[in-house]
Amino acid sequence: MSYAVKNLSQGSREIIAFRIGDQEFSVNIMSVREIRGWTQATPLPHAPSYVMGVINLRGAVLPIVDLAKRLAMKPADPTPRHVIIVAQVKNRIIGLLVDAVSDILTVTDDDIQPTPEVSSDLEKQYARGILAIDKRMICLIELGALFPESESEAA
Repeated sequence: MSYAVKNLSQGSREIIAFRIGDQEFSVNIMSVREIRGWTQATPLPHAPSYVMGVINLRGAVLPIVDLAKRLAMKPADPTPRHVIIVAQVKNRIIGLLVDAVSDILTVTDDDIQPTPEVSSDLEKQYARGILAIDKRMICLIELGALFPESESEAA
């Protein structure tokens, strides 16, 4: 059965898949507010290294996070082809810079395989599992664990 046609009432959920470099990740679609093109961010002094700065989103100040850098990958060099996923993380709205959005998928808990034991402790905190779909390996990310309310919660 196709992942896109499973009945949502049978314990399945929709996720949005995106690329960072040559890897694919996904988040719960319920946390995504919108997807927009890259906009140059205004840097903030003393911000964490993964925060690129802020943009004006219809009158609201939106922090932009280089998700690659937050995941300890090679930092992005944004181009007009990059996109910002505007997501709600707990009580905050954050813009996530990614290379591209690739899919919206419907998955069940049975589709999600546990994170391998070889993963680092940091990765286990935010990686909720791996999806093996059509020869693709997609890491399911928990944004709340990746962006705690305060930096002291990250320790």
